[in-house]
Amino acid sequence: MATKKQFNSFEEMLSGADVPVLVDFYADWCGPCHMMGPILEQVNAQLQGRIQVVKIDTEKYPDLASQYEIYALPTLVLFKQGQPVDRIEGVVQVPQLVQHLTTFL
Repeated sequence: MATKKQFNSFEEMLSGADVPVLVDFYADWCGPCHMMGPILEQVNAQLQGRIQVVKIDTEKYPDLASQYEIYALPTLVLFKQGQPVDRIEGVVQVPQLVQHLTTFL
């Protein structure tokens, strides 16, 4: 999950993904967002190859946060074939998150 990739646009990244993309909208000043880091790493490891986890800093990309109506942090949005299909706000523990995401995979 620690891999940083550059894309010309968010849409390009979503359309180029061959698995569902879980986007973590966060901010550096957000305490609960920091709690989600290790949780998402574990979820990524458990669902390896079935999902892609991406982190988007809402401070650096306010237009994306606005476009997807991100009003609470952290907010997780699951995209399938470029379209948002699910949204989770707040901190979620690994077992619950894996179980929830599996219903969409």
